[in-house]
This record gives sequence, structure tokens and C-alpha cells, in this order.
Amino acid sequence: MDYRPLGASGLKVPALSFGAGTFGGSGPLFGHWGNSDAKEARRLVDICLEAGVNLFDTADVYSNGASEEVLGEAIKGRRDAVLISTKTSLPMGDGPANWGSSRSRLIRSVDAALKRLGTDYIDLLQLHAFDASTPIEEVLSTLDHLVRSGKLRYVGVSNFSGWQVMKSLGLAEKHGYPRYVAHQVYYSLVGRDYEWELMPLGLDQGVGALVWSPLGWGRLTGKIRRGKPLPEKSRLHGTADFGPPVEDEQLFKVIDALEAVAAEAGKTVPQIAINWLLQRPTVASVIIGARNEEQLRQNLGAVGWALTAEQIAALDEASAVTAPYPYFPYRRQEGFARLNPPAV
Repeated sequence: MDYRPLGASGLKVPALSFGAGTFGGSGPLFGHWGNSDAKEARRLVDICLEAGVNLFDTADVYSNGASEEVLGEAIKGRRDAVLISTKTSLPMGDGPANWGSSRSRLIRSVDAALKRLGTDYIDLLQLHAFDASTPIEEVLSTLDHLVRSGKLRYVGVSNFSGWQVMKSLGLAEKHGYPRYVAHQVYYSLVGRDYEWELMPLGLDQGVGALVWSPLGWGRLTGKIRRGKPLPEKSRLHGTADFGPPVEDEQLFKVIDALEAVAAEAGKTVPQIAINWLLQRPTVASVIIGARNEEQLRQNLGAVGWALTAEQIAALDEASAVTAPYPYFPYRRQEGFARLNPPAV
């Protein structure tokens, strides 16, 4: 397993990390992801550690805390061998105290997560979404307190916009608070919006990307093909509306290219899609999920080899879309491109 620095920090993370959203799954979204109990989760953790995958990502909102609880059981007795990443800020109830990133919410959420995980510290805490109702200084000072108390090692964010990350980093530097070193983002061959603004920001500011849903919300599993109906057992029947959208023609254009490269490389479609991400700037780790051992071992096969330059170019071309304003002039007009060369 390749280990990479997480942004501009001293923390080394594996190129692949494991997403524990399938642990204890329940409800209309997470129930479709998977529902591994502690015994099955422990077996999946065993396989990950054998392969060098020691970073496990979860969130308090995943099945209302059940994911954290099952993960805590699965790593019991080997806390020092793993890195735990979890997230908070999204609603955990209907009351005003049950959502956001206020001082009181963050302190309570971290304490609750520690209890569910069965540990006294979290290696990486990420804010799951930007809370516009709480001053950024309040958020950062609270995170500073939690780091100084030993409950958190590093801090990051997830699903923030560029200005939200940049303003937070500026205020952190001004006041001497911990800087965000990670941004957990959606990024895939059918979702390359991360490249327009957040990737250049990450390069400039030392913020590493932890990639969620590298298979395009389950669309790049190799089971979906042009001209064929959605497989009967596909989780997309129940989860498509929750995830990032993609136009059918763009999806099938990418799938066609993936299948061609997979046949040439002797790999599976998911392995090709994940390996492509591992070559991209700022990507520190790609989060893979699995409902069972077979899926996990297949995804682990995405490392230990590399796509050729020609294969990468074919995937780049198939997945390219027109950048939104104000970014498209930098790709289309020579004068803009000279001043601002693309990150990729």
C-alpha cells in the first residue's frame, strides 16, 4: 500500500481508505448501502489491515450513529493500528441543538462520537457541511480547544465550497487555530467538478482530498452498460435521488471508455476508475466501500499498478465536460490559459 501525506500535514494516510457507511446500515439511504454487523465488520477490517489500509472513515449521521458503534466494536483491541476519520455537523435530530457546528454542538458531538467509537481520541474530524449560522471563528476556536484537549489530532471539512474553505484557512492563520488539512469531496470520472476550484485551492493551500463515492454513486461498478436496463439488484433503484446526478449519455460515454481500458489492462471497471483517481493532483486517499469480502478484495486490486499515459488520456477525454463560468475561459482561450494553467 502506498502512503501519502494528508495535505500539508505530517499525517500519512493510505492511498485507499475504507468507508464504514455500510456498517450497521439502516434507513432509506444507508440501509441500501449495507448493514454489516460487528462480526462481519471485524472481518472486513482484518482484510483492510492485511492490505495496509489503516484509515477508516465514518460519520455520526451514518445510520444515526450505528456506523460509529460497529466500527468501534470492529477495531476493539487494536486502536493503535488504525486511523479513525469521522464527521459531524449534519442534523442528528429535529431540535436546534441537533445540527450545525456551534461550540455546544461540536463539543457534544465529539464526546458522543468518542463514546460510540470506544476511543479517547479521533485522528481526523471533518465538518460534514458548512454551517452558515455559526461564525467561523467560533467553529475554529472550538476545534482548537478539542485539539488541545487531546480529543482530536487533525481537522478537515467535507462538501465545502472554495470560499468557505479559503475564508476558514485565512482565519485559522490569523488566530493561530488548526488549519484544515483535508477536504472530503465527491470526485469521479462522472463527476469532475472538484477540479474547477477546489483542486487548485488544495494545491495552493496544502489541503488533501479524501475522495468519496469514487464509482460515481454506484454507476461505475461495471454492472451498468449502454443499452441495458438497470440491474434488478442495483442499489440505484433506491438511492439514485440522494446522490450526484449525471446525464445518461455522459455516463455511457465514460462507461464505454472504462470497459475498453479495462479489457486492455486486464482489470475490472471499478479498479480502472479508482486507479485513475489515484493519479490526480491533491488526492491523498480514495475511500472505498464494500458490503462483503468479495467487493472489498476487488476494490483493493485498484493499487499496485498504474494506468498508462495513453489510457489516462482516453479516460480524460471521455469524461471531460465544459467547465462552468468563470472557469471555461481558462480552458478555451489562450490568454487565460497562459495566466492560469489548469491543475490537471
